[in-house]
Parts: sequence; structure tokens; C-alpha cells
Amino acid sequence: MKTKRFMAVALTTALSAGALYGSVATADTLDNVLTVGQQKTSAAQASQKRIDKIAEETTSLLQDFKVVNKEIDGLRVYNRQLEKQLANQLSVIKDLEESIDNVTVIERQIQPLILRMLDGLEQFIELDAPFMLEERLANLEGVKRNMDRSDITAAEKFRQVLELYNFEAEYGRKLSSYGDTLNVNGQEREVNVLQIGRIALLAQTKDSKITMAYDKEQKGWVEVDAGEYRRAVLQGLKIAKQQATQDIMNMPIPAPEAAQ
Repeated sequence: MKTKRFMAVALTTALSAGALYGSVATADTLDNVLTVGQQKTSAAQASQKRIDKIAEETTSLLQDFKVVNKEIDGLRVYNRQLEKQLANQLSVIKDLEESIDNVTVIERQIQPLILRMLDGLEQFIELDAPFMLEERLANLEGVKRNMDRSDITAAEKFRQVLELYNFEAEYGRKLSSYGDTLNVNGQEREVNVLQIGRIALLAQTKDSKITMAYDKEQKGWVEVDAGEYRRAVLQGLKIAKQQATQDIMNMPIPAPEAAQ
């Protein structure tokens, strides 16, 4: 009987020890599980942080990519515009090169033309009525001297010749007067000259006693009726000097020649 009780006590003790050992083992296992869970949680958090960081970097890179793409599109448009401008500039350069070649040819041709124009103008002045002769010949000589200068371009030389032609054209439309010295009856006399375009060239002595007209056929001055034209020439001189208003003047004008 005692033996059974002892065995029962022993069995109870063994069971208690087993239970205690099982409890301890279970606690260790739970700790291990918790530890592993915490480690997994920490690892998951770390992974999530890395994922978030990568996502942010990816988003930033995507934005940068979009910005760069816009810049590339803008540069493409700009490059296309530059290509058009470059093509236009190349066309202009080609035209300029052709113009330069043409200018060289024209310059070789224009120099003889200028010289012929000057010769023609000199002959015209010699055949024309001798009004303001010294001034006109001086202007002509000045331009002729410039023809030999290397520092003056062909274009400028041509402009100067055209300017002379314009001056001569203006003389034909002007009413002007100036002082001069003429041979009157074998004596040098100071006179007032009245130029009426290229229609008439008249002169009158300072004392108004002698009135003359230039005769192209005789190529000289001839005395006209002082009684008939003296007052008219005096009036014309006043008009030319803007000392009187314009009016009809009775002047000794050569009859027109028939066209040939």
C-alpha cells in the first residue's frame, strides 16, 4: 500500500517535472518566435524604407526625365529653326558671291563708261552758252582728277559724274545772275550777266548803257537795242536776285531751229 503511494507520488513528481520542462520549452519557443517576428518586422520596415527611398528616387528621376525630354523637344525645335536660318544664310552668301563676281565685271565696264560720259559732258559745255563757265569747268576738272585716285570706289566716281549731269540739267531750269568781265568794244568791262535757263544769255554793263546777248551761231556777244531791252534786262536781273516778283519779260531770244 505504501509502495503504491510512493509510486503515485513519484509519478506525480515526474509529471510535474515534465510539465515544468514543457512550460520552459514552450516559453523558449515563444521567445524565439517573438524574436524572429521582431526581426522579420524590423527587416520588413527596413525593406519598406528602402522601397520608399527607391520609389522617391524613381519619382525624382522620372521628373528629371520629363524635364530633360521637354528641353530636348525645345532644342529640336531650336535646331530646326537654326537649320532654316543657316540654309537662308548660305543662300545669301551664294548671292553675295555672285554679286561680287558681277561687281568685278561691272567695275571693269563702268570705268570706260565714266570716261566717255566726262568727255561727252566736256564737249557739251564747250558747245553750250558760256554761262558760269569757270565754275562749270572747275567742277568738271575736279571730277576728272578723281578718276585716277585709287582710294575712291567706282561707285563714288560714277555718283560724282551723275552729280555733274544733274547740275547741268538744273542750269537749264534756273533764272540766275552773276558778275563777270567781258570784252565790250575792245575794252574789258564789268557786267551783270542774266541767265534764263538755256533760252537766253544776256549781259549789261554796270552803268546799264550797253546791253548784249550771246549769239550761239556767232559764238560771241552781240550788242542789242539798249532802248528796247535795257529795262527788261534790268528787271530780269532784279527777279534773278529776288529783288522783284516774277513777271513777263521781253527778251531777245533766238528763233527756234527746225529739228533735224
